[in-house]
Parts: sequence; structure tokens; C-alpha cells
Amino acid sequence: MSTATAVAHPNIALIKYWGKRDAAVQLPATGSLSFTLGIAPTTTTVTLDPALAEDTGELNGEPMNDKEVSRVRRFLDLVRERAGGENLPKASVVSVNEIPTGAGLASSASGFAALTLAATAAYGLEQTPSEASALARRGSGSACRSIFGGLVEWLPGDDEDELTSHAVELPDSGLELALVVAVLSPGRKKIDSREAMRNTVETSPYFPAWVETVPGEIEQMKDAIAAADFTAVGQLAESNAMRMHASMLGATPPVRYWNADSVAALDLVATLREEGTECYATMDAGPNVKVICRPGDAETIAERFRAEFGDIDVLVSGHGPAAYLV
Repeated sequence: MSTATAVAHPNIALIKYWGKRDAAVQLPATGSLSFTLGIAPTTTTVTLDPALAEDTGELNGEPMNDKEVSRVRRFLDLVRERAGGENLPKASVVSVNEIPTGAGLASSASGFAALTLAATAAYGLEQTPSEASALARRGSGSACRSIFGGLVEWLPGDDEDELTSHAVELPDSGLELALVVAVLSPGRKKIDSREAMRNTVETSPYFPAWVETVPGEIEQMKDAIAAADFTAVGQLAESNAMRMHASMLGATPPVRYWNADSVAALDLVATLREEGTECYATMDAGPNVKVICRPGDAETIAERFRAEFGDIDVLVSGHGPAAYLV
């Protein structure tokens, strides 16, 4: 039996991905730009087994639920198709997330990036990093960014060729960033990201404005990164996140991932700034708040969050690596 194991890290978008223009092949409505974390990776092992009648999946020591294993099977069908045909053996997938699953903390990004590398290696499908990124996108859009380390841009691609939509790693400009992740609610979110995106795209009058403004924000963010301008990076990231959530709140019915602790955390970030610790907040499709800061301020901010919120996990991360085979 052929087997392969891969490790990939979650990423947090500084300029967000929200909404698809082609859901069938996971083409995003706009590009996006992210920061790969150096903590809480996913480790995935794929083992080919001719005795299996269908693919099996295990996550964190438990069988995957129907929805999870269905997504994995669809993805493995795509890998087998590209690797040489439907008659290739089925696989068992064993995955461990070190970050809460389904809580808006990018577990699907690290999960499908790790699955991409492990599955293509197990099936003998050779891929460049760009090709692996485009393939990972088919499993989970943001997974294309977790193929790469550090600061990463996801190119929206050409409608005529879905393989042109992949991520690229940005040059190192010397910008020093850290991220403090306040895990305010580690449980699964009530609204699946795909469902929430679809609802926003179809019903929010604010979504077209979101699509119109994001490309310019990406260019501004790339300029700020190239100039190692921490203040500009933080301000852009915070405003972009708030606009993404505004587009969701305009949907019918409204999509609201915030809770009372989320609002309190956003207020705490504003208070820290007023007190002289420069930091900025960002939020994804979940209630948890991430704080963008300089590395030297990260532990101070983390301790402040622990003091304010009591018994919550507060994670601190710097730049993380590209996904890799073990």
C-alpha cells in the first residue's frame, strides 16, 4: 500500500476571501491576501488500500461525519482523475487538527492543503506548488493559500482556465508581523461558510460594493507590505474585515457570526491602541477575533486578553512555513 503524510498550517486573511463567482470549481469573487500561521498545523496521512470499497476518513481520532467524508471523497475523486483514472484504489485519510475545527479558525485551509500534498504524493501525481495550490482550492478555497508560507496572495484567475486561480508567496520585505488569536468560542459555528457565502452573494445589496473595492485594497496591501508599513497593513486589514461582515449583515436573512465576546474583543483592541499598543483586529466566518501586532507586543496583548476574558485559549503566532511532506 502507498502512503504519504503531509503537514500544513492555517492562514488568516488580511484581505478577505468572501463569495464565489463559480462555485463548481471554487473560483473566488475577488482575490485575497493572507498570513500563514506558524502554529496549530493539520497533519494528514493518506493510505491507498485496494481492499476499500470507498474512501474512509478519520478526524482527531473519530470517524469523519457524513459531510466531512463526502467533501474528502469528492476531492480524492479529483486527484484520482488527474493521476490516471477512476480505477485507482480508494484511500483511508487520517487527519489531526491542532486548531478547533469549524470555528472560523481556518481548519479547512490547513486541512485541504495537507490533504492535497498527501493525496498527490500517495497517488504519484507530480504537482508544482502553483498546481498544488490550484488543486487545494477545489477542496476549500482558502486552502490554496496554506500551500505557501508567510504572506500569500490568492490570484482570482481567468474564467476560461480555472488552473490560473492559485496562490503565490509574496517577497519578504522585512515586515514583522505576529498574530494573537483569541479563541472566544471553539465550537463549530452555526452557519457553514459555504452556505453563508452563497446567501451573501445572492441577497446582500452590499456584496457588489465588496467585490468592487477588494481589488484596490489588495494593491494597497501589497504596497504596504513592500514598504514594511505595519500601520497601513493593520488599518487595511481591520477595515477590510469589517466591510466583509457588513456585506454579510446585509444578507437575507442576515449572517451574523459575532457574539457579545466578539464585540468586547474588538473594543479591547481599540482600547489597547488608545493606550499606546498598536494593534488591529480581524475576524473571519466565526466569532473568534485575531489581533495583528508587532512580534514584541504579542505576549503583552495575549496576557491582556487572558485577563479580560478568563478561561479562553489565546494563541500567539509568527510567520508559518509552506505545507510540506513528512
